[in-house]
Amino acid sequence: MTTPVNPRISGQLRYSLDHRIPGSWHLRLVRSTVPAGTVTGIDTSFVGDDVLVITPGDIAAYPAYGCQIEDQHLLTGHPKFVGDPVAAVVAPTERAAREAATMIDVAYEETAAVFDEIDALAVDAPLVHATHATSDSDSAYFDMRPQDGTNVCHRFRIRTPALQGRDEPALVVAPPALAADPLADAFAEADVIVEETFHVPAAAHVPMEPHATTAQWVGERLEVTTGTQTPFNLRQDLARLFGLPTGQVRVIAPPMGGAFGAKTFVRTEAITALAARVCGRPVRCVLDRDEVFSELTRHAATVRMRIGARRDGTFVAKRMWSYVNTGAYADCGPGVAQKMGYAGVGPYRFDHVAVDSYCVYTNLPPGGAYRGYGAMQSVWASERLIDQLADELRMDAVELRRMNLLRDGDTFCTGEVMHDTHFEELLDDVAKAVAWQDGRAGKGVAVMLKGMQTPSKAEAEIHALPGGRYEVRSATADMGQGTGELLTRLAAELLDVPAEKILAPAPDTDRVPYDTRTTSSRSAHMMSRALAAAADDLRVHGTIGHGYIANEGGLDPDTGQGVASSHWHQGAAAAQVEVDEETGVIDIKTLYASSYAGRVINRAAAELQNEGSMIMALGSSLFEEIQYVDGQPANPNLSDYNIASALDCAAIRHRVLELPGAEVHGLGETAVPPVPPAIGNAVASLGYQPRILPMTPERVLAARQDPAEEEGER
Repeated sequence: MTTPVNPRISGQLRYSLDHRIPGSWHLRLVRSTVPAGTVTGIDTSFVGDDVLVITPGDIAAYPAYGCQIEDQHLLTGHPKFVGDPVAAVVAPTERAAREAATMIDVAYEETAAVFDEIDALAVDAPLVHATHATSDSDSAYFDMRPQDGTNVCHRFRIRTPALQGRDEPALVVAPPALAADPLADAFAEADVIVEETFHVPAAAHVPMEPHATTAQWVGERLEVTTGTQTPFNLRQDLARLFGLPTGQVRVIAPPMGGAFGAKTFVRTEAITALAARVCGRPVRCVLDRDEVFSELTRHAATVRMRIGARRDGTFVAKRMWSYVNTGAYADCGPGVAQKMGYAGVGPYRFDHVAVDSYCVYTNLPPGGAYRGYGAMQSVWASERLIDQLADELRMDAVELRRMNLLRDGDTFCTGEVMHDTHFEELLDDVAKAVAWQDGRAGKGVAVMLKGMQTPSKAEAEIHALPGGRYEVRSATADMGQGTGELLTRLAAELLDVPAEKILAPAPDTDRVPYDTRTTSSRSAHMMSRALAAAADDLRVHGTIGHGYIANEGGLDPDTGQGVASSHWHQGAAAAQVEVDEETGVIDIKTLYASSYAGRVINRAAAELQNEGSMIMALGSSLFEEIQYVDGQPANPNLSDYNIASALDCAAIRHRVLELPGAEVHGLGETAVPPVPPAIGNAVASLGYQPRILPMTPERVLAARQDPAEEEGER
C-alpha cells in the first residue's frame, strides 16, 4: 500500500488562483497616482468598445463599507493613498484588461497629504476623514471611541481603579513629562523611572499566492470564490453592500497560499462582484505583486512608554501612549490599537497602569491584520524598556522579569484574574537556551502575552456518511497551517475512528456553520471544543452532530476593564548575537523561542507554526520595512523588499511547551512578538540602544553614537 502524497507537495491542491469559470471576464483596477486629492476627469476615449469601464460615478448608489469603521467605497473619486482604486476595467481576456487599464487617463486635483501618525495628530493636519461612522457588523465586536474632527478613528484606554475618573484631555498629541501628567501620582512610590519612544514601520505580508477572487451572479444570488480568512464576515459585508439577505451570498474559501492577516474582510471581492453584476457574466480578479504590497500592510506605530519600579525591582506603574498608523482606511485598525494597548503592558504585575492607544488615519495604504496583531509593535517597546530599567536598577534582566511575572491568581491590568500561566517556565527555558548564567554579553530575552479575540464564537458539524465515514463541516480556513489535517485528527480522535474515515472540505458558507474567523490564533482552541460538542451531539442524534462554543468577554474602551482575552497566548524568546563594530551588521548566533501550546494535536504542524513565526519575526527584526517617498511605495517588489531566507535561519531553535490535561492553545503567532526585542536586548547588551525596527546596520551604528541620529534614520 503506497502512502498518499500530500496534495501541497504534489501540486494537486487547488487555490483561489487556480479557480476559473468558463466565460469569465477579467478585472483590472486603475489606481490613484496621488496620495490625496479629487478625480477631476477620467478619459476612456482610447479604450476599445469590447471593454467595460466602471468609474466612481457608476457606483454612487452603493454605501460605504468597512469591517469596523465604514469609510471605504468600491471606487473613489477622492483618493486617499497612492494605489487607491479610482476606476475598474473588465475585458474578455486578462491581456485586454491590462492594456485597457493603461489607456485610461485620470486627472487629479492634488491636495495636502499626511503620512506620519504623529504628524496626523497636529491641529492643522489635513483630515483624511472628517467623521468616523462605526460599523454594526460582527467584525466590530467592541465599543469604539472615534474622535470626529481629528484623524483618530478610535481611542482605547486602560485605567486601573485608582486612576479612573480623572479630568484628562480627549486626545494626547504629545505625551507629557511626568510632572505635567495628570496621572503622575501613579509613580509616587517608584524609586526609579525610565521612559523612551520606540517605532515600528509598515511591513508586507508577502503571501506566496496573491489575492485572487472570482465572482458570479446566479439570478439575484451572489457567489464568490476567494482566498479569505473571514468567510462569514465577508458574506455579511457583501450582503449589506448589495442589499441582499445574507443567505443570498455564498462565499467559498479554497485553501490559501499564505495569508498572515492579508486576506481578512473585504479586499477585492466587492469590486469583483460589482463588475460581475454590471457585465452580466463571471469576473475574475488577481492582483499583481506590487498591488499586494499596497492592498494591506502591517500597522506602523510609534509607542511612548514610561515604567517605574521600587529600588528592589518591584514594578509600580506603567504609562503608555501608542499611535497606530492605520493608513487611509481603518480596516481592523481599531482592534489592533486595542490589542496593542494591553499587550504593551506585558505579563507583569503593576499597582497602576494607564494606556492611551490611538488608531490614526494617514495617506498611506491601509494597515490591517498582520501576524502578531499589534502585540509585536508594543512588545518591542515594552521588553526593550524593561532591559533599560534593569540597567538603571543594576539588576539582572531575567531576575527582574521573574520577580514581576503574572502567576495564577494574579490580577491583570484589565481586572481579570489570570489562570493557566506559564510565563516563568517559558522565561527560564529561553534563558537556559543562551546560557544566560554564564554571562550577559551579546544575549537578550523577552516575554510576552497576547490575547485571543474575545468575545468569540465557533460552530462545527459532523455528518455521518455511508460506509462508516464522517464529514466535518467547519468555517476554519486553511492558509497553510494545515486546517484539514487538524480537523481530521480531532474528529478521528473524538469518534475513535481511523483518520482515513474523515473528510474535511474547504469552507463554503452554504454548507458550513458559523465561525467568527480564522484569525487571532483562535481556531485550534475554539474549533477543538466545538468539534467535541458536535461529537457528543452526534452520539445523541445519530446522523448530524452540531457543536456550538462561545467565549464571552470584552473591554470598556474608556477604562480597559473587563475580559481582554478568555485564552492567553504565552511565549518567550532569547537571542545571542555579535555586532560588527565597523559595519553595524548583526550576526545571530542563537535565536530561540518557547511557546505554550497546552495540548498539541499535531506535533509537526505545531513546530512548523513556531518556526514560521520566528522566521517572520526575524525579517521584521533585521530588514523588513515598506519604504515610502511622499506616499509612494519605493520597494513594492521582492528584489527591493527583503524577507528572511533559508540562509538567515540556521540559528533558529525552539520549543513547543505541552502539558498533560491542558486545553488546546493557538500557536499561529506566539513566537512573533518576543523575537525582535530579544534580538534588540542582545544588541543593547553590547553598547547599542536600538529603538527602531528593523535594526539595519545604519541604525545600529547610529544607536551607539547618539539616539537622535538613530531617529534620523526613520
